[in-house]
Amino acid sequence: MVPLCPEVAAGLPVPRVPAEISGGRGAEVLAGSAKVLGINKEDLTEQFIRGAKRALQLCLQHNIKYAVLTENSPSCGSDYIYDGSFSGAKIVGSGVVSALLRREGIQVFNQDIVGRLRKLLEVSRDN
Repeated sequence: MVPLCPEVAAGLPVPRVPAEISGGRGAEVLAGSAKVLGINKEDLTEQFIRGAKRALQLCLQHNIKYAVLTENSPSCGSDYIYDGSFSGAKIVGSGVVSALLRREGIQVFNQDIVGRLRKLLEVSRDN
């Protein structure tokens, strides 16, 4: 297991301002047609792309085929992200890291899979 927070790896502070993708999803951020904006309207797109590239670099370096990432995040959301309005509304879509990793053939899952996988492994072990 290789732990990483792409946002921290890109130089963003902890804590940091809330950020959401505006104008699309992670794939559109990578393509340059959407941005990642902080709640204060600061453009954080460059940092989020840099963090995604760092995550991909680690995956390639360690031959990682599967990534477990935090759902709803503009970086790591695998199935859902916030809609860019900072209202708490979510949309179907993936964050910047998830989009990049998937594009490169790495399977992405959210953190809820860990508990489900543990249960599946326990059941198969008992059978």
